[in-house]
Amino acid sequence: MTSNTSQDFSGRVALVTGASRGMGRDAAIALAARGARVLGVARDREQLASLAAIPGITTIGASLAEPGACARVFAAARALGPVTVLIHAAGRGGYMDKPIFDEELSSWRETMAINLDSAFELCHLVSRDIRDAKWGRIVLISSTAGEVGAPSMSPYCASKHGLIGLMRSVAQDLAPIGGTCNAILPGWVRTDMAERDAEMEAERRKMTVEAVWAERAAANPAGRIVRVDEVTSAITFLAGPASSGINGQAITVSLGSLW
Repeated sequence: MTSNTSQDFSGRVALVTGASRGMGRDAAIALAARGARVLGVARDREQLASLAAIPGITTIGASLAEPGACARVFAAARALGPVTVLIHAAGRGGYMDKPIFDEELSSWRETMAINLDSAFELCHLVSRDIRDAKWGRIVLISSTAGEVGAPSMSPYCASKHGLIGLMRSVAQDLAPIGGTCNAILPGWVRTDMAERDAEMEAERRKMTVEAVWAERAAANPAGRIVRVDEVTSAITFLAGPASSGINGQAITVSLGSLW
């Protein structure tokens, strides 16, 4: 990882969702390496086991779509101390979606529960500790799909657009009490979720997965795919003290690509 090593999180408690893989896992490791006490949350308990072996990281297995899960997760984080950093990377992928005329209400509701409802509830809970501490950082992981629509992705796009709206309002509430709230909008990154999307696209178009990724890279002005550590660098910067002047911003990490 190449995140800014000048960012010191000593004494901070950070709650990181979606921590078993990809950007969430990388962010949890980066924050712990800089002195934070981290609670990593994810559904995949097997992946969480290896994360829990890293000094400074405690983990809890939970699906944030389940009633009461956010409150349980927050309580576990608060056992480490007041929670003043929230990184919300949990998400249900758009590859599960269908064209609007075939989309199911149950799928819509599950996506909203994981991608947006849990973000609201955790912001609600963590903001109280931020208010008491008079300092805090919330970083929500949206997507380029939060600003651009795509076919057959209505639940995913709507939830990621919603995260940006949530962020902009929370930012206004936190500003007078010393906190900030921002969103990161990654483009294509080779996470497990994006790999599953590429696999489905490859099957649908009768091509290889690598050919799908080559197309995605070629469509990017930089001619390559964003690395996970490049997203993590943005996350850890926004989560630390040096980002105090940045609030209410949707920051795209996509090498100049619109998608």
